Amino acid sequence: MRAPGLDPARTRALYEAALDMAEWADARAFDAITLSEHHATEDGFLPSPIALAGLMLGRTRRIRVGIAALLVPLYDPVKLAEDLAILDVASGGRIAVTAGIGYRPDEYAMFGKDWGKRGALFDECLDVLLRAWSGEAFEWQGRQVRVSPPPFTRPHPPILIGGTSRRAARRAARLGLPFQPAVNDPELIAFFVEEAKRRGVESPLVLPPGSGETIFVSRDPDRSWARIGEHLLHDARSYAGWQLAGQSSAVHSRATTAAELRKEGLYRVLTPEECVARAKERGPFCDFVLFPLCGGMPPELAWESLELYASEVLPRLA
Repeated sequence: MRAPGLDPARTRALYEAALDMAEWADARAFDAITLSEHHATEDGFLPSPIALAGLMLGRTRRIRVGIAALLVPLYDPVKLAEDLAILDVASGGRIAVTAGIGYRPDEYAMFGKDWGKRGALFDECLDVLLRAWSGEAFEWQGRQVRVSPPPFTRPHPPILIGGTSRRAARRAARLGLPFQPAVNDPELIAFFVEEAKRRGVESPLVLPPGSGETIFVSRDPDRSWARIGEHLLHDARSYAGWQLAGQSSAVHSRATTAAELRKEGLYRVLTPEECVARAKERGPFCDFVLFPLCGGMPPELAWESLELYASEVLPRLA
């Protein structure tokens, strides 16, 4: 939901388009909508994914909506448990969350949270969420807590642990929750599986980060790059500017021009035929992540990619 310049009319158009696209995708063979979260940005990156998820769930009947990642240390965990429980109940269990610790100190400062204690805050929030979703009363910080109604999904809505470190993998194993690493690191995944089994988790679940590619569909990729390249570059450079020293990410770009970004391959504009060939090459678990409004892209350009994918790619996938 980036809108460089923060023009109110442009921002409104992006949100209106996002809701229309959610309803449109729900009527077609799309599996999921994923939202992210960031704060204190210069371009209005979505700061309230729970609110937008609720709006999308209200416009849809089938498709799942995920938040990846939800920066749980920035929330009051009791209120967060209530909000997610209501989304789970109202949607019939179609909300999922990847819990993230975050990587931008500015966000912690904005909410009065201690960056140096983020690990402890993360653990405390997860503990409260899981206890609150039981529906039973408990004591936390000297006060009685009971979240009612409990979630529709039992024992609780799907919640995964995100991260790039062994500490994150160990946390997921300790809680018996699925792990969603932000990088394709076989050693980290193996460490999580081993740690989870050591703690008695019978079937440790890992949700791989996928290829990291953001895909757009076009009959003329050269023309499309000329029209949307600067929007893609804005997104890539913004993410790169947030990365801390030593941080790794599946979507980290070093490009400084649209031409460099295209050559890098993280943002791809493919013809329908290239999409089908990609699916055949990568097999039945091939992922297609479409990012239609990337970098504040005009909705009319986003719709071109979505509709072409739905009409000329989806029908040809098994």
